[in-house]
Amino acid sequence: MRARRGRKVRFGVRLHVIVRETNDEAWAAADSPISRLTDEDIAQSQQNFAQMDSVGPRRLAELHGGRRDRREIGRNLWAGVGRVRGGAGTALVGDAQTVAARVREYVEAGADGVVLSGYPHLEEAYRFVELVFPLLPDKGRVTTGARQTGGAFDIRAAGGPRS
Repeated sequence: MRARRGRKVRFGVRLHVIVRETNDEAWAAADSPISRLTDEDIAQSQQNFAQMDSVGPRRLAELHGGRRDRREIGRNLWAGVGRVRGGAGTALVGDAQTVAARVREYVEAGADGVVLSGYPHLEEAYRFVELVFPLLPDKGRVTTGARQTGGAFDIRAAGGPRS
């Protein structure tokens, strides 16, 4: 149907990123924001999410069950903050090589866009640029013709298709 209407299906991925020098440091940083929460805090949040119409929090709850020992819901995907916060709460966690590899995997799987952020936003952006940027191809490109790209945040910089 989409082809008959001249439409192309596109998709992207939106994640937080927590990158550090080592995987152990990255996972410690990931677990830090929720380390003071009690199991009761998590259970109350999960109960609230269960009453929402949103599919995202419900699907995350199915993956981690609100349990602290299920911190990874996929390869290097941490859903810790999603236990108590709605919205985008899944984070890509690891050292620079690991994070760069996962970003490239999303691109190779066909993602047209990869949107990354972190906590705190500016500090994590600096870490990403310093640690991961050098590992992604075409990292220096910031424009293509008249189109503004985001350097390594542009899909092509992660090894994606060229226009």
